[in-house]
Amino acid sequence: MASLQEFMVENQKRDIFAIAQYIESHIALNWQTLIHKNIDKLVGVFNKAGDMAYGMYLGWLFLPIHKQLKQVQLRPEPRFPGDFNISREWGNQEQTDQQRWMWSTIESTAGKSLGTIVTITFHDHTQFRIPQKPQIIALTETSKEAVVEALSQRSADFKNSLEFQIEYAEYLRS
Repeated sequence: MASLQEFMVENQKRDIFAIAQYIESHIALNWQTLIHKNIDKLVGVFNKAGDMAYGMYLGWLFLPIHKQLKQVQLRPEPRFPGDFNISREWGNQEQTDQQRWMWSTIESTAGKSLGTIVTITFHDHTQFRIPQKPQIIALTETSKEAVVEALSQRSADFKNSLEFQIEYAEYLRS
């Protein structure tokens, strides 16, 4: 796979949509291989700490992307896949078909925002399982409010779900 810098030169674009396309290509090439290569470790972490295994997996999946962004003087804020506390999750009653939406704003090292990359991770709460490739959405919006509004227009499930920190606070009160 070409570097992000080569990809941008070849496509003559340096916008959020080109970055999303590059990330999607990286995910398509690596998401299953990474699971197969590390399945024992991921299952072990899942059995001890649940969803933290998905965070570990996503950290590995996005590490090469962080390096590529740094080479073209860009950075995600926060680091990919995004801020867990403001993420939203929903799924089926059995907890076997969940999706979590998280996002990061892409900024130049000079502080200019290019847009937002949303990562959708499909997962299972009963066992370590990622049933389908993580998806990427590119948005030109960058503020939390604008991103939430844009995603709420795309998905009624997103709109009707609570941020993790709010959902968790309600859980603790009950």
